[in-house]
Amino acid sequence: MKITNFFLAIVLLAAPLLASAQLSSVQQKVQGIMAMDHRTDAELARDDDRDPVNAIEFMGIKDDMTIIEFIPAGQAYYTKILGPLLRDNGHLMAIDSQGTFDRWGDWIEMPEMGMVHPIPMELSFNRAEGRYEPGELNFGLPPGTADKFLYIREYHNFNAEDNARINAAVYDALKPGAEYVIIDHTRRHMQGENRVLGRREDPVAVIYQVQQAGFVLDRVSDMFFQESDDLTKEVGEIPNMTDRFFLVFKKPE
Repeated sequence: MKITNFFLAIVLLAAPLLASAQLSSVQQKVQGIMAMDHRTDAELARDDDRDPVNAIEFMGIKDDMTIIEFIPAGQAYYTKILGPLLRDNGHLMAIDSQGTFDRWGDWIEMPEMGMVHPIPMELSFNRAEGRYEPGELNFGLPPGTADKFLYIREYHNFNAEDNARINAAVYDALKPGAEYVIIDHTRRHMQGENRVLGRREDPVAVIYQVQQAGFVLDRVSDMFFQESDDLTKEVGEIPNMTDRFFLVFKKPE
């Protein structure tokens, strides 16, 4: 009995080390960044439903990549994680309005954010449509040089015509074989437009639109599937996590 208890104790002590060993080097770095002081309580509260350790791994992000993040918005949730991750060997091009960058605060001045490059763009709001209208699409890089493009929970903010223009610009910005990541709130296929669905997207329509720009759908994750979201409520009315699709497209080589 004593021997059994001894080995049980060893297994219990080793469990955290074994779990850590199963994570990739990028996942381990992300875990460390998530504990840094520049992240707010509100961001920490979102970690459970956004699961950045596994989401960034599924995106295929490496710490030496040049990544474009489109519309990180005021919260800059992923910016605050990717900035330190890419600091030594990569670059993060953050594309948003100057007003957004002005609201970011002192954290963007941290040494850990030295490879985050804010690129202002004109962004106006069309009240009649309830959507934003992007100006000139400048990602701050020569064409065909980016490794990854992130479009996270913002695709719904633009109409189909503007998203077609964005998708084409993404295609031009990426290297052959590079990837385009889209995450957004789900609506049912073929549902008509109304106020409740304004911040939701039909994933089938998104796949079609992105394929029209020349991309190939490479992989899909269900990590943000949420059965409790019946897709009939406005995003802001969901008490926990909305149901979200997670798509990764590849530019053909």
